Amino acid sequence: MKRIAALTMVRNDEFYLRKWVEYYGRELGRENLYIFFDGTDQQVPAFCEGTNVTLREKVQGGVAKGDKGRIHFLSGEAAKLFESYDLVIGTDADEILVVDPLLGVGLAEFLNGLKIRTTVSGLGVDVGQHTAKEGDICADKPFLSQRHYGRLSSRYTKANVLARPARWGSGFHRVKGHNFHIVKGLYLFHFGYFDLGRIEARFADPSRRADGWTRHLAKRSKTIRLCSTRKAHRWECAVPIARVVQTLFRPPYALNKPSMLEQAVIVRIPERFQNII
Repeated sequence: MKRIAALTMVRNDEFYLRKWVEYYGRELGRENLYIFFDGTDQQVPAFCEGTNVTLREKVQGGVAKGDKGRIHFLSGEAAKLFESYDLVIGTDADEILVVDPLLGVGLAEFLNGLKIRTTVSGLGVDVGQHTAKEGDICADKPFLSQRHYGRLSSRYTKANVLARPARWGSGFHRVKGHNFHIVKGLYLFHFGYFDLGRIEARFADPSRRADGWTRHLAKRSKTIRLCSTRKAHRWECAVPIARVVQTLFRPPYALNKPSMLEQAVIVRIPERFQNII
């Protein structure tokens, strides 16, 4: 059985980190989770007990510069982990890599059965909120029991799983010098902008405003608008097409990233996922 580690870096994000620890701890074992806090002023929550926690000096700079600094650091930490592990998963704290429940296996068993040269990706699903049908998110309930719509997004089809040391691009969006490989039955659910109230609260965070996040956060609320206004496609019809499109087409500025050709495809997330996260 392959040994698998998961790592992330967070700052002022206990809401998402709790879910990240619960999920990956269940799937991989808490002793195989590596959490880096961006800033020595951070408080380590009690729910991180049993994981590997490191507090480091805050990465300086705005959104773009800070992202580059963080991913450079995490790529280095992932390389170190390969001394003890066969695979390393890197995600933001609001991203959960999930195997389709129809396959009847967990994440570790699924990844163990793959032959991975450098990296594999799950199909990206940017979870939104249908504001006319769905209320504020409740942290104590599974996220996907409260949110039923998402955008099939090439932005979140990320190179999250490494089989050997490599350099991630900012935000885990690609692996430099290597192609991406989207695996059937694997999905990356992104929850960072799935609740309008939380987006508005992030606008009020002085540290995020100072680092230039205001425009970034406003842009991300687009998924909520699309989920609230567009007709949702059937998952079984849209997902295979999106996987093929993202495999075949690339943005001209980054040939090792997937593309959806600017199409905003909204789907209804099947009920079989609702109790996983």
